[in-house]
Amino acid sequence: MTDQTKDHRRTAWSAEAGAQAKHTFWASIVVALTFRQGKHRRMSGDDDMTKEPKDHHPIAWYSQMSTGEKNTFWACTGGWILDAMDVQIFTFAIPAIMASFGISKADVGLIATATLLTSAFGGWFAGALSDRYGRVRMLRNTILWFAAFTFLCGFAQHYEEFFVFRAVMGLGFGGEWAAASVLVGEVINPAHRGKAVGAMQAGWAVGWGIAAAMATLLLSALPQEVAWRALFWVGISPALLVFFVRQGIVEDPPVFEKGKKNLAAAGEAPNFLEIFSPAMLPTTILASLLTTGAQGGYYAITTWLPTFLQTERKLAVLTSGGYIAVTIVGSFVGYLVSAWLNDRIGRRRNFMLFAVCSIAVVIAYTLIPMNDAKMLVLGFPLGFFASGIFSGMGPMLTELFPTRMRGSGQGFAYNFGRGVAALNPWFVGLLSAVLPLGQSMGIFALIAYGLVVIAALFLPETKGRELGTEDE
Repeated sequence: MTDQTKDHRRTAWSAEAGAQAKHTFWASIVVALTFRQGKHRRMSGDDDMTKEPKDHHPIAWYSQMSTGEKNTFWACTGGWILDAMDVQIFTFAIPAIMASFGISKADVGLIATATLLTSAFGGWFAGALSDRYGRVRMLRNTILWFAAFTFLCGFAQHYEEFFVFRAVMGLGFGGEWAAASVLVGEVINPAHRGKAVGAMQAGWAVGWGIAAAMATLLLSALPQEVAWRALFWVGISPALLVFFVRQGIVEDPPVFEKGKKNLAAAGEAPNFLEIFSPAMLPTTILASLLTTGAQGGYYAITTWLPTFLQTERKLAVLTSGGYIAVTIVGSFVGYLVSAWLNDRIGRRRNFMLFAVCSIAVVIAYTLIPMNDAKMLVLGFPLGFFASGIFSGMGPMLTELFPTRMRGSGQGFAYNFGRGVAALNPWFVGLLSAVLPLGQSMGIFALIAYGLVVIAALFLPETKGRELGTEDE
């Protein structure tokens, strides 16, 4: 392949990517009007093509997967479940950690913020490395990383030591999602990508539920000083999943292998900085804004939810566990429903729908006085919308970036959002010294979900897009 040919093809892709990033909300309405009877018409460009699934049954996609695809799906989902468990353990242990180390809410918020910031770097690095060394290898390594440092958190003897262990754990926490979401997104049929990646995302609610169950059991059965440490010791369990991945059951997707061979034949290598090239920069910025809003709202709520229920609503650990359980069930259902809607109504509309509904529910839950019974009922839609919004992240980010930079682009966009959103738990903790904790949570959540709506208005619709190597 000559340099002229490579430049021509790379320029063609860059021009198309740049045009896609400049689509507006009104342009999407025009596109929507071209859909008739469940059929999509071809839009301009070879790669910018959407396909309407013939069957919108919520679980039909799974029966159509090969054994290898199913193994990949379950390996990634299992990693995400255990990732969530290790991360959410901290939120339930906050009151006990504050008592053990004699620290303030602002100190706790700083731990959460530092963890999310390091996870942002970990996600970008792992994504970029997955473009060079493979999705599966990075999935395996990141699982081992976050499991080991979660385990070490249980041995911390003072605040500074715990802070370091938790922050370093964040590198693996962020990296696992970057490797897993790209891996699943590249394996699944485009028509069902939203449902499959969204179903993987639902594993977060399962991991959250496991953490809640363990916290309720250990914090009620053991002395507080021992219980919170035991929670983190259990965090070593994700390392067992690596044995499944190491057996060679899970392999890198064909589209990735083909793209890697094409780059090697051309004497090139993946460049993680290409996502900042003039053609890709608008896409990178808008995708990062989208993830910043969704994660900012989520972490402003979930990081402080157990503390909010115990300190402002005066609920005991066992009682608050029931309220959180309702929220977790709502989250799980929200992930799955949103996953189905992503392939039904499109990525952009689904983001806007869930963001607006999240705003309404957050206002009611944190800012409007209500009795405990209403709080319990409202926990379901709180979890449903705040978590369900994430089901579209993996599919859309996979479809926005070409194969040679997909890991880097997806890892950076998602984790840049996580890094900026990491400031929210800290800001909530600081503001809670002036305002009630519930109001502090609500204010930052409202700002964050507003960003989601803005970003979704300007991003292109990518539902059903075929993934190519772009370098053929």
